[in-house]
Amino acid sequence: MFWLLVPIGVLIAAVLITTVVGSFLPEEHVAMRTLTLRQPPQSVWQVITDFARQPQWHSEMKSAERLPDNNGHEVWQEEFPRGTKIPLETMEVQAPNRLVRRIASDNLGFGGTWEYIITPTTEGGCQLTVTEHGTVGNPFFRFMSKFVFGHTTTMEKYLTSLAGKFGETPVIR
Repeated sequence: MFWLLVPIGVLIAAVLITTVVGSFLPEEHVAMRTLTLRQPPQSVWQVITDFARQPQWHSEMKSAERLPDNNGHEVWQEEFPRGTKIPLETMEVQAPNRLVRRIASDNLGFGGTWEYIITPTTEGGCQLTVTEHGTVGNPFFRFMSKFVFGHTTTMEKYLTSLAGKFGETPVIR
C-alpha cells in the first residue's frame, strides 16, 4: 500500500509546486515571431485572411466555421485535432499590412490577441510578424504555458505551415 501512495504523493506535490510557482508568474505575456517569405505582401495577406481555407494548409487546424458577427466584426471558430474549438473575432483590418484577431471566449482558460504585421522586403518578398498579447488565468496552466509548451509554439506551427503553403522552407526568428 505504501508503494502505491508514494507516486500519488509525488504527483500531488508536483501539481502543488507547479501551481505555486505559476501563481508568481504574470497572467499576461507578449510573444513574437517573424517569418520571412519570398512572396509579395498581397499574396500573404490573401492567404492569412482567407479563414475558411486555412485548414487546407494549417497543419494544426481541423476546420474553420463562420459564426455570427460580434459588434460588426467577423467571427470564425477554429477547431483543432483534439476537439478544441476557439472562436476568433477579427478586430482590425488594414489591408494588406495589419490584422488583429482576438479570442472571443472567456471560457477557455486563456485569451488574448494576435496581431499580424506584413512588411515588404527589398527583395520583393515580405516579413510576417505575429505578436501575441496573451493571458493565462490559471496558475497551473500559466506555468505549463511558459515552461512546458512555450508561448511561441502555436505561432511557430502556424508560420511553419504558412511557409509550407508557399512551398518555402520556414525562416522564423
